[in-house]
Amino acid sequence: MPGQYHLPASTDDRLSVIDRLSTLPFPLTEERPGSDGTWGGPGYHLAVLRESQDFWEDRGEEIVEAAESEIEADLATLAAVLTGRWGEPESVDLSPFLGFDNPDPDFVAPEPLGSLSGLAGAMQVWRLPSCDRWIALAIGQADPEWPIWLLAAVGEASALPQARPAPRAQ
Repeated sequence: MPGQYHLPASTDDRLSVIDRLSTLPFPLTEERPGSDGTWGGPGYHLAVLRESQDFWEDRGEEIVEAAESEIEADLATLAAVLTGRWGEPESVDLSPFLGFDNPDPDFVAPEPLGSLSGLAGAMQVWRLPSCDRWIALAIGQADPEWPIWLLAAVGEASALPQARPAPRAQ
């Protein structure tokens, strides 16, 4: 899947994807990722807004750090715009949605939290005041050799109350 997307090239393009997904009806069934890097299912949308190079050939520390820095800068830029619109985001720890500590053996995390928890440790969330949705940004990576992704998620408000705040950096 890496490298197959036609991703938004600028901050304005990325914001357009976020705006479109925030109002787009949720699919009735699970959708596979499209060539535009978006997919979804009942109650959610996900989008890859930016992806770094992959690390199959070279996973050197300097190369990975440079890629992480670029993705983090793009996240910070988008977060500043979204914060200007909707106020400070919540930081949500995604580790509980992996289910490792859940005593229920049949636990399945609601989407998109289940998918995001397999890619990222935390996300920044803005609750949309005009509807029962939230928007999140996260940085994730499916495997150390794969690209680092800047991800956007839109979900139903009902999926988020189960979330716990992410631990604050000391």
